[in-house]
Amino acid sequence: MYPLSKKFCIWIMALAGIISGEGCTVKYSFTGATIAPEVKSISVQYFPNRAATVLPNLAQDFTNALMDRCKAQTGLTFTNDMGDVNFEGEITDYKIEPVAITGNEMAAMNRLSISVRVKFTNRVEPEWDFETTFTRYAEYESTMDPTQAQDEYTPQIIDQLTEDIFNRAFVNW
Repeated sequence: MYPLSKKFCIWIMALAGIISGEGCTVKYSFTGATIAPEVKSISVQYFPNRAATVLPNLAQDFTNALMDRCKAQTGLTFTNDMGDVNFEGEITDYKIEPVAITGNEMAAMNRLSISVRVKFTNRVEPEWDFETTFTRYAEYESTMDPTQAQDEYTPQIIDQLTEDIFNRAFVNW
């Protein structure tokens, strides 16, 4: 009699699990991203460079990097129109400034920083909409040629920025 009761309890628990899961929506994930299954399309608008210092390819490089990250880490279809989720904004700051001054009033280290204002719109789950500014930087020896520093660190900063933006939009940190 005991085994019959145990089987009955297992059957009831399984049935309860099936019934309770029937009305749930499931979100799918790529590399930690949580995207509602109703979200099918994505759009990334061009991010113009509105910084006082304009690095010639920065706007295009940043826009392409954000698109590439979204393509690589989501299964969403890109559209030129307004997608179910949309990124837009502008590069608001790009600068190199001294950060470590030595005794002879010379900079020992410089900081290259980039700031991007981002507006994210999620038409399926508007509670995840945001508009904020993201900033990342890299520090380097002041003896390094500024052009070499830009060539070396700008791609790294763009990568960090797009990761931060993607995580805010899809990993919900």
